[in-house]
Amino acid sequence: MSASPEVQGIIPEPSHSRPSSPSSPGRMRLSANRIRLSSFRLSGTWAQLAEQLDGESSKAQTSPSTSGVEASAVLPDETSLPEEEPFVQVAYFPLLQETLEAKTEESEKSTEAAEPDDATGSSDASVGGSILSYHTAGGIWNDIPMAEPDAILGIAQAYRACQAPSKVNVAVGAYRDENGKPCVLPSVRAAERMMWEEEEVKEYLPIEGDPDFISAAMKFAYGEDMDMDHIAAVQTLSGTGACRVGGHFLAQFWPRHPIYVPNPTWGNHIAIFKNAGLKVHQYRYYDKSKNALDLNGMLEDIGHAPDRSIILLHACAHNPTGCDPSIEEWKQIISLISEKELVAFFDSAYQGFASGDAEKDAQPFRYAVAQHVPILLAQSFAKNFGLYGERVGTLSIVCGDVMQKERILSEIKIIIRAMYSSPPRHGSSIVKTVLQNDTLKAQYYTECASMAERIQSMRLRLVQALKNAGSLHD
Repeated sequence: MSASPEVQGIIPEPSHSRPSSPSSPGRMRLSANRIRLSSFRLSGTWAQLAEQLDGESSKAQTSPSTSGVEASAVLPDETSLPEEEPFVQVAYFPLLQETLEAKTEESEKSTEAAEPDDATGSSDASVGGSILSYHTAGGIWNDIPMAEPDAILGIAQAYRACQAPSKVNVAVGAYRDENGKPCVLPSVRAAERMMWEEEEVKEYLPIEGDPDFISAAMKFAYGEDMDMDHIAAVQTLSGTGACRVGGHFLAQFWPRHPIYVPNPTWGNHIAIFKNAGLKVHQYRYYDKSKNALDLNGMLEDIGHAPDRSIILLHACAHNPTGCDPSIEEWKQIISLISEKELVAFFDSAYQGFASGDAEKDAQPFRYAVAQHVPILLAQSFAKNFGLYGERVGTLSIVCGDVMQKERILSEIKIIIRAMYSSPPRHGSSIVKTVLQNDTLKAQYYTECASMAERIQSMRLRLVQALKNAGSLHD
């Protein structure tokens, strides 16, 4: 509705003081000379009101006394205002003192109670305090509580603040070289040089992301022979974004089905899925007394979950325990998932980085696909490519046919559009360049295996050093 007036002029800052009058003590008065609209663009019934007030203003100016004049105009009901009437330009719209005076005892009391509440002299009853200028920047957010720091990132923040030269960060899963510095893979540097020479553009990507990157990422995950007509896949903001978009999709199109996550799990999983609208439960995963997988407890809890629930599974390098089922144990888990018609949501953040063999690390979800289990896959390239700050990932859903794929993609794109519109392109271009170039791809696989072997070697040396220091803890 176009009923509200458009203010084209400049409204001077009003005074917040309340001059008293012998005849009207404590009442708020505003002079027509202090507040005026140099140009007030009005239409319809508003224009009639302007003419009425302007006429009363003229009468008041010619009258010997205006102390007894009361404004009879009443603002019209908004629903009664016409939408299609020509505009009337009012050059000067004076506001009479009498139109702003309180006419009841209640209004007098509220005006008298609204004394200035701070050094700025703001008053809730003044025109300046309620319409023209309000001082809320320091007060409106005053009741926001201090949130608890993230358990993992909070430790990282403490690490950065620590001045000890021998400090070690054991919280965030980010690879470092011998000097404790972030490591950029040579294959990644080579890909960036190729992108520079080819003058890669910085244009927006489509909502679903770079199709060539998505194709390369799906082959990396599912294998070269996977039929892409059966995968609805989009580029996401790393694995975190994939979990969030996937959770939103499930909450919308697989409603009233809870999601079960391992206990323990990555610290962000529960918050992500709760915020996506899913009801979150946990299943037993790790036996602390044995420092081993609690397979029996895991199978028992999954068996008690309602049929057709959602089960979150870490594809490899379980976070935070690092303890993964063997392939035979995976077969038992997936067989039970198939029997109960559960939806398997795999989070694959370490493919190739866990064992040094990307094909081996993909076996759990590839086996689930072969068993016709409905799966979603959140895929991240932060760890295995060392692209932590580039936020490169995908979300994929295995479908029955092409039409199903297109319908799913159409809905996921609507979800993404309202979240972040489209993903960043630099990091995905790096992954695409590496995986589509045979030389760089072979180089990358060697570098990834080298990182995994070095991590395993450091762990063995740490355990031996602890034993040599007298530690009896396993």
